[in-house]
Amino acid sequence: MSNHPLRLAVLAALAAPATLFAPTAYAQAAEDETGTLDRIIVTGTRVTDRTVAESASPIDIISPETLEATGTTELATALSRALPSLNFPRPAISDGTDAVRPAQLRGLAPDQVLVLVNGKRRHATALINLNGTQGRGSSPVDLNAIPMASIERVEVLRDGASAQYGSDAIAGVINIVLKGADHGGSIATRVGQHSAGDGESWQVSGNSGFALGERGAVHLAAQALHNDQTDRARPFIGTPTATSAPPGRVVQRQGDPEIEQYAVSYNTRFAPAEGVSFYSFGNASRRDALSNGFYRPAGDSRNVPQIYPDGFLPRIRNIAEDRAFVVGMKSETAGGLGIDLSYNYGHSDLSFGVENSLNRSFGAASQTRFKAGALEVTQHVLNLDLTRAIDVDWLEYPIAFAFGGEWRGEDFAQHAGEPNSYLNGGVLLPGGAPAPSGSQVFPGFRPADARAFDRHSYSVYADVEADLGERVSLGLAGRTEQYSDFGNTSSGKVSARWAITDQIALRGTLSTGFRAPSLQQQFFQSTATNFISVPGVGTVPFDIRTFRVNDPAAIALGAEPLRAEESRNASLGLVVQPFDGLYITVDAYRIRIEDRIALSENLTSAAVRNYLNNNGFPDVGGGRYFTNAIDTTTDGVDVIATWNMKFGNGGIDWTTGYNYNKTEIDRIAANPAALAAIDPTAVRFGRTEVGRLTVGAPRDKFFLGGVWHAGAWTFGANATRFGRFSVLGATPALDQTFAAKWTLDLSATWKLDRWDFTLGADNVLDEYPDEVIFANSTGGQLPYSASSPFGFNGAFVYAKVGYGW
Repeated sequence: MSNHPLRLAVLAALAAPATLFAPTAYAQAAEDETGTLDRIIVTGTRVTDRTVAESASPIDIISPETLEATGTTELATALSRALPSLNFPRPAISDGTDAVRPAQLRGLAPDQVLVLVNGKRRHATALINLNGTQGRGSSPVDLNAIPMASIERVEVLRDGASAQYGSDAIAGVINIVLKGADHGGSIATRVGQHSAGDGESWQVSGNSGFALGERGAVHLAAQALHNDQTDRARPFIGTPTATSAPPGRVVQRQGDPEIEQYAVSYNTRFAPAEGVSFYSFGNASRRDALSNGFYRPAGDSRNVPQIYPDGFLPRIRNIAEDRAFVVGMKSETAGGLGIDLSYNYGHSDLSFGVENSLNRSFGAASQTRFKAGALEVTQHVLNLDLTRAIDVDWLEYPIAFAFGGEWRGEDFAQHAGEPNSYLNGGVLLPGGAPAPSGSQVFPGFRPADARAFDRHSYSVYADVEADLGERVSLGLAGRTEQYSDFGNTSSGKVSARWAITDQIALRGTLSTGFRAPSLQQQFFQSTATNFISVPGVGTVPFDIRTFRVNDPAAIALGAEPLRAEESRNASLGLVVQPFDGLYITVDAYRIRIEDRIALSENLTSAAVRNYLNNNGFPDVGGGRYFTNAIDTTTDGVDVIATWNMKFGNGGIDWTTGYNYNKTEIDRIAANPAALAAIDPTAVRFGRTEVGRLTVGAPRDKFFLGGVWHAGAWTFGANATRFGRFSVLGATPALDQTFAAKWTLDLSATWKLDRWDFTLGADNVLDEYPDEVIFANSTGGQLPYSASSPFGFNGAFVYAKVGYGW
């Protein structure tokens, strides 16, 4: 951080523009007859002819064929099967996180990876993950809002890139490149079901390109899908009581939500004159997800038997709507100066509905459906990028130089639910104690929670890349940003590549990076009423909050304004191409992050409550808040190899990948003096959250895949080994380590003229993760961990028919 933005701007201009030097790419599969190594990349560089093989940082190029071969309808799931360093668990019973699942790159937080579409920043989801899942406390991009039918390829930069792109690019960058051809297209339909007999799924998708006269094109895509829920819950095990689930009967649900989703996209360009072109692209999606909470038994005090004689399973309906579009102009002056001016808009809206529930405090008069409120975020970005190739007498090749500026505006709004979703109706429990307020499973946001916040930032960056002869290339990048809410930050990056021979090259990078605290982390607030027995007084209602960091009660408990997370990245890689068709990369990395933002534990001890009640907060019983809590170091290595074997009238494209990743905590911030004075035993960052960061994702991941082309037939197989992971409980007795597991995916496609017929199965061997120990299974009802990297649904069989032109 710095108080001198002008000085940082000058340093950035002298250093190098963020997007100009070339991060690298490895090939996931051969994408055309020239091979992936010869593909031009656009992520991490402004050099117009940089290829995968020439890049200085590791990049993965993933084709649409590779995405479709995974058999899934979700982009994030497809990427997790194609990238050894990407983790995408499938949490259940976690409120809105069931509907908008977060993904992790290199074991870091989901919001520590930047997502671009056609090189432009994608907006984050409105959701803030507050429950006990991987990525707790994050608000990442919703990858599954982008229709897979619209994707030309995905470029994944596995390297720190904040100096190139700004906030969030600590773990790397995912750039989704949309189809833009003025001709061709396809339409496909797919149906499938899990071997357990549930999770029935169907999808219809299509895309087509059209010419706009002789100077333009537009490419359209659309996707519609429906997934039925899955359920792997079991009957309650134990002695029946009035407040237990009925033994021998499955009443709880654990699995994927029921989802209905629609998405459309467009990508267009038009060149009215030589050297000038206009472009625009965007997409809109709507997802309706119905997930489950925890079962309330018939005799539970939270139930009203007149409404639910057999108890009830409350459900949450999330409606997630995303809209985004970019419009811009590119031109090149007579002097060779390239200009790219663009405006970028993104919006995410997530509403919470509660069904099959009740507000216990209204008794038998309670409604059973509630509108519990909504969250929304909006992003506006203005970009100006300038590029130019500069000839230097003592260099054989021109120096690529880029410079640019960006203004970004962000808005976050929280909307209250309907009154009965948060009010207390006054009906007492059978023993005379007050009943909890609000709709069960998800109490509505209150008017006091509902507010709107905004901020803006300015940034300048510079980027230089040069080839110092045939075998050595260097890149420099620098960036400085000024935020209206927390101040200034700067970052830089240097990269180099040395081709020792035509077959062997070394590459490496050093960089600093940052992630700005999101508006959700700073200003989200929710309130739940808990009734606590106070000696000498009786049962008293107290508000337990997720505090805004500027809430006076949170400040009294030690909350401070959030600072940016700051990182230092180092990587060293080896690229080997021993013969045509075989390409091997080995990249080791270290990522040190200071001041990582985390959600604290609930601070609700009697000492905390008494202090708040005696110092101007009579109704507040405590809560939690976001804080810059920890420093971590992540060490790892990626190994990737692709081999294109050709024989006869066909061939096999082999791909294998391995990732080892280990995160250790270097420091946990001590409790601030204000909190230590109130409760010396308070714990802001507990062992369960330590486990999520350090052992909650697989320590390693390996896959071996092959695609065999034989005439009209194409056969695919992919074996993946997910390494062990652990879940730490509140006490060591509740800790559990889950063993490594293998999955196998198979598919066969027969091509007849323009038709494709595919039959496939994911996890064909019907593999499941280890079951959780009984103490963590809610009486045996929830047998699987939500942190499982491949879910817990078993085998999935599907059939697909496609037609292309």
